[in-house]
Amino acid sequence: MSNPSSPATPALPKVGFVSLGCPKALVDSEQILTQLRAEGYDTAKSYDGADLVIVNTCGFIDAAVQESLDAIGEALNENGKVIVTGCLGAKKDADGDDIIQKIHPKVLEVTGPHAVGEVMQAVHKHLPKPHAPFIDLVPPQGVKLTPKHFAYLKISEGCNHRCSFCIIPSMRGDLVSRPIADVMLEAENLFKAGVKELLVISQDTSAYGVDVKFRTGFWNGKPIKTHMTQLVGALGELAQQYGAWVRLHYVYPYPHVDQIIPLMAEGKILPYLDVPLQHAHPDVLKRMKRPANGEKNIERIQAWRALCPDITIRSTFIAGFPGETEAEFEYLLDFLKEAEIDRLGCFAYSPVEGATANEIANPVPEEVREERRGRVMQLQEDISKKRLQAKVGKTLRVLIDEVDRNGGTGRTYSDAPEIDGVVYVKPPFEPHRKLEVGQFVDVRITAADAHDLWGAAE
Repeated sequence: MSNPSSPATPALPKVGFVSLGCPKALVDSEQILTQLRAEGYDTAKSYDGADLVIVNTCGFIDAAVQESLDAIGEALNENGKVIVTGCLGAKKDADGDDIIQKIHPKVLEVTGPHAVGEVMQAVHKHLPKPHAPFIDLVPPQGVKLTPKHFAYLKISEGCNHRCSFCIIPSMRGDLVSRPIADVMLEAENLFKAGVKELLVISQDTSAYGVDVKFRTGFWNGKPIKTHMTQLVGALGELAQQYGAWVRLHYVYPYPHVDQIIPLMAEGKILPYLDVPLQHAHPDVLKRMKRPANGEKNIERIQAWRALCPDITIRSTFIAGFPGETEAEFEYLLDFLKEAEIDRLGCFAYSPVEGATANEIANPVPEEVREERRGRVMQLQEDISKKRLQAKVGKTLRVLIDEVDRNGGTGRTYSDAPEIDGVVYVKPPFEPHRKLEVGQFVDVRITAADAHDLWGAAE
């Protein structure tokens, strides 16, 4: 006797997702995807396979705005049902009108950044959720868009500063620090899931806890302050239990940053500091309204290197900021020659709608801005080549990111994913030993150029 056939399982509603912008926006995307998964939605890999599409946008500079608008237009053309979130969603034009709704009036809903709840409300409105949530489908670490062996850990949202070239506070609001127990729990879940590198991000990592007056929280039954130094120390101890790396980004050079350098020297966290200095001349920094612009950065860098000789310093700078004179620019070049920043990015100033820097007198012509950016990058290429050449002959720990028949590519402690260099690794001589993604390998460095390293696995 045959059993009656069971009813077919209804297909899960599918959501397509386009994620643009910086790592902080990527974390927003991961949080939305995690909630979608928790509520039983499936994700689609193509426009035609999706019931609707979410586009997470960037709105910081003009090129990013255009990329976001193009992505929205493509999603509308290919699918037709589009929800928009992210920084561009909070941006208005000169008349105070919503930029997205004005250019793409057919979008279903628009929200600003860090708006998981609002996005989910919009999804529920246009694509009702399944009757029963599939909580068991969500791993403890949530849904991630990065490879399994590294992940971003966002510790706060927003920023209290009002740098004249930046409109992020108008889109993401003032600083809101996550509870330290929540941050530590997420870190632990990520390590348990196999993450080998944790990249700590925020708008201002050094300011973590300022908004809650460094309130004391609890982790594993022990008190711990909501403060950058205590958080970093706890993350370092946790990472050591799993043989993993902790890398710090967006660290403004406040005085208490000096307290984390010993942790780097002791190997508890990576000796890598991403410090967005933006310029060196005090008058330019004043026009930028930069925090910590009174710090003696050359002396600080020298002190950090004295305490932790292996430290890698990454920074970003702006060339051609409004009012920048040739003398002020030469001052920046002299600073860079003396500081010998390991990893550096330089951008020609780009006017951002809504930024107060646009009102500063004596704007620098575009061709001069680009020419100055080129001079900075040429100088940095020489500095980088010299510093990387000094690594030839050394054996460095490398985290493997990709593997192919010729070996693989990976990164040392000096290299953050996507923004720094890589190491091209020849495989071990022993046939039974193969490189694997997410594996730490000791590599003897045999060659270098201005950006990358080459070596052989030992």
